[in-house]
Amino acid sequence: MKLENIIPWGRSKKEYMEMFNLTQEDVLNKKILGCGDGPSSFNTEVDYDGGEVVSIDPLYAYEKKEIMKRIDEVAPVVMDEVKANADKFVWKSIPDLESLEYIRIEAMMEFLMDYEDGKEEGRYVEAELPNLPFEDNSFDLALSSHLLFLYSDHLDEAFHKEAIEEMLRVAKEVRIFPLVTLTNEPSPFVAPVMEHLKEKGYAVSIEQTGYEFQKGADKMMRISRS
Repeated sequence: MKLENIIPWGRSKKEYMEMFNLTQEDVLNKKILGCGDGPSSFNTEVDYDGGEVVSIDPLYAYEKKEIMKRIDEVAPVVMDEVKANADKFVWKSIPDLESLEYIRIEAMMEFLMDYEDGKEEGRYVEAELPNLPFEDNSFDLALSSHLLFLYSDHLDEAFHKEAIEEMLRVAKEVRIFPLVTLTNEPSPFVAPVMEHLKEKGYAVSIEQTGYEFQKGADKMMRISRS
């Protein structure tokens, strides 16, 4: 994927824990795979705490200076987009635009400071769904943040099924957040994907989370081997 087609936008460990109902025990004792993590600081912060996370993203094909340049290009555009659509967000845990910009930039800067060491240690791997370069059962938990279901206008039902089954190949459990599209509508693929996975023998549930920034985006899907 070309760098100019990637929109880097970072999220923190605190946000990940709220989005995915993660406990401190989860992040310290489970081997976690983050799918589409981009320039988030989740990996950085968990590694600092002594946990184990591997993140995949096509962004990791690029050097630190290239990613920094792309962040500089994209951040003002994304902030302008959020400002123009402020009514589509819940301004509670993040009270205003200035706080949002600070949180996002801080997360991306923490990522950048860790990026080169993380790549050398194998914590940042250039890859993307639905093809993961890992052996079966390599992880305890796989997470997908703001990719599956969110981009239902761009990624079809077949892609969602293939991507989730691939995550389940490498991890014992999968959690996906959010379950709405970019227009805040419930994804049309949630129901058929759940039915498909249940037919395959997986245990599937929808769970309320403690996180809501995009209106209506306050639930995650949990899938595990029954």
